[in-house]
Amino acid sequence: MSQYLDYFHRLIRQLARLQKSFDSPIYAFFKPLLTIEYIQGRKSHVFECAAPTCGCKTCFVRRFLDKSDARSTSNLRRHAKICWSDEAVDAADGSRDVKATWATLEGLKANKNGSITDAFQSISKGKAVYSTRQHTKIQAQYA
Repeated sequence: MSQYLDYFHRLIRQLARLQKSFDSPIYAFFKPLLTIEYIQGRKSHVFECAAPTCGCKTCFVRRFLDKSDARSTSNLRRHAKICWSDEAVDAADGSRDVKATWATLEGLKANKNGSITDAFQSISKGKAVYSTRQHTKIQAQYA
């Protein structure tokens, strides 16, 4: 029994150490606890989308660690743009603080009528940016 507890405590410490290295604001769009999976002998981190209703086929984003771009956030960024919008991701990048971005997104989820640009305008130093681009068919369906 103590053997399993030791293993569990090692995993918890490993996850806590990993989370300290996640300093990009893009991680705020995903739940704070990630999963470590082994797929065909390859280790991967699995991030779960924090959007109230995820707009993708799956709400999980997998990042394999045996590749040269193991610390890349491009797949996380692509998923966040689909679920949250380009404006939300750009506004989060302007904040440069994961904890402030996380708090803003949590407040936005609690306030159903809130505007994403208004929410991020308080933590970013620039002015709000608005898009005049037409929605795609998929975006119009869920709007």
